[in-house]
Amino acid sequence: MGEAPTFIVNDLHSENGFGLKSKGCETSTVIGDKTYLIGGTNESLEIKIYDKSTGRWVIPTVLGIEPKSCKGHSAVPVNEDRILVIKKGSTSDDCIWFLEVDTQYVREQNKEGEVVAWSKGVIGNAEKPVVISGPSGVGKGTLISMLMKEFPSMFGFSVSHTTRAPREMEKDGVHYHFTERSVMEKEIKDGKFLEFASVHGNLYGTSIEAVEMVADAGKRCILDIDVQGARSVRASSLEAIFIFICPPSMQELEDRLRARGTETEEQILKRLRNAKEEIDQGTSSHIFDHILYNDKLEECYEILKKLLGLDGSNVADHQTSPKGIDLPLDHSVSKIDNKILINFGTSELEKTSKNLIVLDVSSLKEGAPGRTRGLNVYTIDSFSDWLNGINKLS
Repeated sequence: MGEAPTFIVNDLHSENGFGLKSKGCETSTVIGDKTYLIGGTNESLEIKIYDKSTGRWVIPTVLGIEPKSCKGHSAVPVNEDRILVIKKGSTSDDCIWFLEVDTQYVREQNKEGEVVAWSKGVIGNAEKPVVISGPSGVGKGTLISMLMKEFPSMFGFSVSHTTRAPREMEKDGVHYHFTERSVMEKEIKDGKFLEFASVHGNLYGTSIEAVEMVADAGKRCILDIDVQGARSVRASSLEAIFIFICPPSMQELEDRLRARGTETEEQILKRLRNAKEEIDQGTSSHIFDHILYNDKLEECYEILKKLLGLDGSNVADHQTSPKGIDLPLDHSVSKIDNKILINFGTSELEKTSKNLIVLDVSSLKEGAPGRTRGLNVYTIDSFSDWLNGINKLS
């Protein structure tokens, strides 16, 4: 029998030991030479960093969507690059958060001074978003419509942001997220957008949060964007499937554009020039995972479904939304390897409890500035049962 695993219990502070005045509940978490002080306020969870090597306190730049205020929290280091924060008394979909301190995303954003980033923890995984690109007239809109019709509860579109004013009958959050230019420019700088472009003096773009919201609803997000936008998404942290739709020939594409009868000769010629450039970029670059030639629509659609794993009998009618967990105010948190133990009703883990939740963080995916997915949650009767199970495997 091997040695019993060690565990770390987070040190909760009503008063911290660093000469700073406490504001509500504060936790201190040590990673390397740095102590991360997370303090609850009426507005949000404030972050301060004590660097042992310099003996100085630092107020970092905080990226991502910050958690709302709470009645208290626990914090425990997951590894060297992030801290798990569990909000007490929060709703099931808002209680698990991660503060990223040294992930790839944080390092990319850390150009001047200290940077940390929040991301919401989500139980389970989501299907990879689908990025579909292709020149005007190639039929990608028709293919997407066929997907939406056959699988109405499986796919969804993200709502884009724009700085232009809403038109008549347009609703904020439905047709677009209408925003101020200064706000959108700051969020672009903070890395919150997958892609963006300036069109006729206005900014348009797809935010990471908009894509994550589709996944939160249990749907797979489809992004219908141009090649330049796809290039930006490919360079981002989003894991997606990239598909480029090609016409069988330029002549066929021209015939389709003319058959629509909706554009002038000048507009058609412009679209053809743009299409040739897009096709050259789409087929010669390493942006796209798959290139489909839309010669016969039904055949192309069947291939598209196969690429998305939708051609078998195991296709579900819909995906359920990710589930959360409800945590009361009175709980303690500890860590054993890649498992976070949440114990209700007592701070002494040796005592038997019928309310012990295990949060498995061994398969985390994605991260700031959107969601950290891949959490696995299960319950056990007691801490002693957990140790006995570990010892039997040793």
